[in-house]
Amino acid sequence: MARGAQPYQEPLTNRRAVLLAPGPLPLSSPAPHPPSPSLSCGESEAEACVFFSLPAFCPNRAGGEEGGGGEGGGGTDRTGRDERERERERRRKKYPEPVPRSANMAENDKLENQRLKNFKNKGRDLESMRRQRNEVVVELRKNKRVEHLFKRRNVPQEDVCEDSDLDSDIRVNASSDNQGLQLSAVQAARKLLSSDRNPPIDDLINSGILPILVRCLERDDNPSLQFEAAWALTNIASGTSEQTQAVVKSNAVPLFLRLLHSPHQNVCEQAVWALGNIIGDGPQCRDYVINLGVVKPLLSFISPSIPITFLRNVTWVMVNLCRHKDPPPPMETIQEILPALCVLIHHVDVNILVDTVWALSYLTDAGNEQIQMVIDSGIVPHLVPLLSHQEVKVQTAALRAVGNIVTGTDEQTQVVLNCEALSHFPGLLSHPKEKINKEAVWFLSNITAGNQQQVQAVIDANLVPMIIHLLDKGDFGTQKEAAWAISNLTISGRKDQVAYLIQQKVVPPFCNLLTVKDSQVVQVVLDGLSNILKMADDEAETIANLIEECGGLEKIEQLQHHENEDIYKLAYEIIDQYFSTDDIDEDPTLVPEAIQGGTFGFNSSTNVPAEGFQF
Repeated sequence: MARGAQPYQEPLTNRRAVLLAPGPLPLSSPAPHPPSPSLSCGESEAEACVFFSLPAFCPNRAGGEEGGGGEGGGGTDRTGRDERERERERRRKKYPEPVPRSANMAENDKLENQRLKNFKNKGRDLESMRRQRNEVVVELRKNKRVEHLFKRRNVPQEDVCEDSDLDSDIRVNASSDNQGLQLSAVQAARKLLSSDRNPPIDDLINSGILPILVRCLERDDNPSLQFEAAWALTNIASGTSEQTQAVVKSNAVPLFLRLLHSPHQNVCEQAVWALGNIIGDGPQCRDYVINLGVVKPLLSFISPSIPITFLRNVTWVMVNLCRHKDPPPPMETIQEILPALCVLIHHVDVNILVDTVWALSYLTDAGNEQIQMVIDSGIVPHLVPLLSHQEVKVQTAALRAVGNIVTGTDEQTQVVLNCEALSHFPGLLSHPKEKINKEAVWFLSNITAGNQQQVQAVIDANLVPMIIHLLDKGDFGTQKEAAWAISNLTISGRKDQVAYLIQQKVVPPFCNLLTVKDSQVVQVVLDGLSNILKMADDEAETIANLIEECGGLEKIEQLQHHENEDIYKLAYEIIDQYFSTDDIDEDPTLVPEAIQGGTFGFNSSTNVPAEGFQF
């Protein structure tokens, strides 16, 4: 995201937090402020460095008591205050508590509140911080690769029949006792259905040819007729759900299963293709075909002697068997399929490899029980290295599969980390394809939702600076995932781990997202900032300074106008707790002293701990 020019900011000595008592709010969010560039160490943030000296970061630092003056870092026996801290307290003002919102406005926010009710520091446990991907099917439907469509039409390279007018003789001739005439009629129907442009599927179904084609599947004496009929039915089943159901209701499925045992390989392969289209229609058709016994004969085709095109079709059907998680495939089916996937993941053909990994991604998307079955199969150590595969489509599938695994328990997540998964992420986070960046940060957001050792693993792998870079410069989808990753770390991490975030200058890009229109992102950022301020204890003033210097305070003030109740309340709470205090007596050390030349200076005797302040 391009950064705008630095906007004009009031001098800090004249700045006050504007704390609004929330009342009736506007129906739309305020216009966003232009983002502020990150502070360089030579600018105003350098002042913060004087009084906010973070401890030297130790990658293997243990949890528990923090160093530097007792519990909480700075300790309670501080004898002096920093000049800027005193000045800041002098100019702050206490504002009234928020007044209740009107019932109408609360009602307007009800749907949004329901959508955001599971945010991290709203009573969530660590498991609920991990997030599944729910748009897999939608993304795949948008994917132009034919290998990942639920259904496939068998369109040959040869010329197909271009005449879309159905010959009424096709249905009659397909029922003829003359084998040559019958074969020609079925072949003509198949060619019509193989047209690239608007195949007349409904017209053929309405002509009454479906039962005739199904009967042709029984003709063991005429494998050419079986093949052409299976091909025609395959293309009918590649259509809409209603068209697929028409094939199912014509009792074609038991005959397709029977053809899996045909001595003619082309007939077997066409039957596999037809079954794949039927299984891909949805969980009901999938389970119907499974219950009729498709799995064992299908897996029997996985052998070195099978032609590569046939094996690609078999693997694609296995993907469809693993699709859909509402409900997921039967446990017995998963147990049967996993050993075959463990074999196919070593295949040299990229198409077979991609389908194999997508099958694993669907299985791991169905819940912790299925995740554990995949782990128990022993395939994870072979899956993780594919994150650095030279083919982007393999990387994409592998990233989704391992990403689904780390949505599980801490123990399941650790299995992936034990396979050195994080070593692949510098390349993924710097990948030229933005979609890879987004998926990689999503993966890491589920690691930072884990235990403190897993958070430390992300830090030790030097991935936090890369996450912050994408938080600042990535496209919005990637920024959103990065915001989750940072906010999760503020929940799961120790004080020294959160201090490391500040050390890496997370505050400016984090605050820049407070002006986006996505309410979920805004609340994730507010949650993260609130968590950082709470964890800072005595150093909350320092963090507040950083937030104000990068324009974050102004953005938080504007969020008191936000139409979402949770957001405006959280914005109010942050300002009330960290940017607004009761007026205190003027500190004599801050009274300007007259010096030569008619100018004024400040007393420099304020006591600042030599070692600086620490969390």
